[in-house]
Amino acid sequence: MSNARVWCYCLVSGMAYALSVSNLIDGIPWGLFAWIALLPLHRVLIDATAGQAFRRGWLAGFLAFIGTMYWVVTAMHLYGKVPLPVSIVLMLLLAGYLGFYVGLYAWGFVRFEQRWPAATWIAAPCLWVCLEYVRTHAFSGLPWGLLGYSQFQWLSLIQIANVTAVYGVSFLIVLVNVAVFLLARWMLAKNPQRMFRPWLPLAVTVTAFLGVWLYGMSQLHVSPVDRLTVGIVQANIDQAHKWDQAYRVETLERYRRLTETVSPQSELILWPEAATPFLFEQEPDYQALVTDMTKHADAPLVFGSPALRRRSDGTPYLLNSAYLLAPSGEVSGRYDKQHLVPFGEYIPLQRLLFFLDKLVVGIGDFEPGPGPTLLDFERGPDKRQTRFGVAICFEVIFPDLVRRLAFEGANFLVTITNDAWFGNTVAPHQHFGMVVFRAVENRMAFARAANTGVSGLIDPAGRILTTTPIFTEHAVIGSIPLGAPSTMYTQFGDVFAWACVIMALLLLWFARFINGPSARFSTQRKGVRYA
Repeated sequence: MSNARVWCYCLVSGMAYALSVSNLIDGIPWGLFAWIALLPLHRVLIDATAGQAFRRGWLAGFLAFIGTMYWVVTAMHLYGKVPLPVSIVLMLLLAGYLGFYVGLYAWGFVRFEQRWPAATWIAAPCLWVCLEYVRTHAFSGLPWGLLGYSQFQWLSLIQIANVTAVYGVSFLIVLVNVAVFLLARWMLAKNPQRMFRPWLPLAVTVTAFLGVWLYGMSQLHVSPVDRLTVGIVQANIDQAHKWDQAYRVETLERYRRLTETVSPQSELILWPEAATPFLFEQEPDYQALVTDMTKHADAPLVFGSPALRRRSDGTPYLLNSAYLLAPSGEVSGRYDKQHLVPFGEYIPLQRLLFFLDKLVVGIGDFEPGPGPTLLDFERGPDKRQTRFGVAICFEVIFPDLVRRLAFEGANFLVTITNDAWFGNTVAPHQHFGMVVFRAVENRMAFARAANTGVSGLIDPAGRILTTTPIFTEHAVIGSIPLGAPSTMYTQFGDVFAWACVIMALLLLWFARFINGPSARFSTQRKGVRYA
């Protein structure tokens, strides 16, 4: 195959992947592209050596993640003040790193076709999930744009996530891609009788798809025992003004005005991450303005603000915190962000990378909090105790981190974020779509407050109850079902992902000892040609 055709196929595969996880325009089912996104990649692996397969897979992944992560340039250049050429280079390096995982998938795919073609159909989705799981944890982890997220609007297909997390949906998508590819390859072959027959993969794929769909249909009904009315404030504070002292009063006035529109009916009010343009505990005058708002609202308030702490030697450090204020205005709980954004909230390996500074302009370096922490408040005339967990911004993209909050006994979940860094790009929509999976995985309602959007409410089955447009002032109110139903994923965690890791490694190991039909991923040596 010529280099031009290879580039063309890799570009199509990369574009299909990027579009499937983007949700850029409402009303268009972008997620459908995921079910065929890997077909062009698989096509260029025909006749490829293992080395060629890795390079072609890396190219397809590189192009896919340029389309998925292009907003990194906006975050670094527009808000982090990094020069545009440097921002572009850093985004390309990130896309290149993420493309490495697709390259490994392509390499493994070809290795199975060389050595053990009868196992490719089950080994490929296991390998894909294995690599997604590694990406979730390696080098602090970056599970942004996992393939399964493309289906966040297809509720009947994603309910399996309460057993497998998002990885199970990725598995099904890759299984379909591989089965369709094997069928197409067999149908187009001049001598199909001399090729591996795809009937078993097709039968298993159809059965798995129907089983997942039927299971999902059975899970869509939600029978809440209790409901909570939540008011969400999206203040839309310009990132350029956020920490400017000249805008403090204006910012707080905007929060006061929006909060008053939801406070009469709300049992809980949410502000976004870092909502206060000051250190809440350190500035009594401004602190009093926030506590007065809470007293006037007569409802608990959750908001984000940095917290200043000191080590035993007196050295100061910051925590990215979520505070819970009681209706009396007193602090009744605080959660400190556990999983920080590398190069955004801190510099990893700072002694080695001493010459680097954070890529976003802020107020200092942060340190991680101690771990899962639940916040609770009383509500109603009978003073019912209600508990919830908070994931701050980046944390919500990590399935296991949110699972541990649910496992501790939360009745619902909250995420607060400041997506202003993303600008008017697809990233806020991608970020919101991941929250749908966290709700489904734990069968627990989610409330999301974002500075510039998307804010909204999601029920335990992943239904989006309400959303706000981005970069607009909004105050919305709605009710979510409460409860603490125990899903298999909440109880046992990433068992499915680990099973895929083990299966992929075992199958790769066994494939070493099986003599395939050829030393190359080509059946032409056996007299098989393609139409």
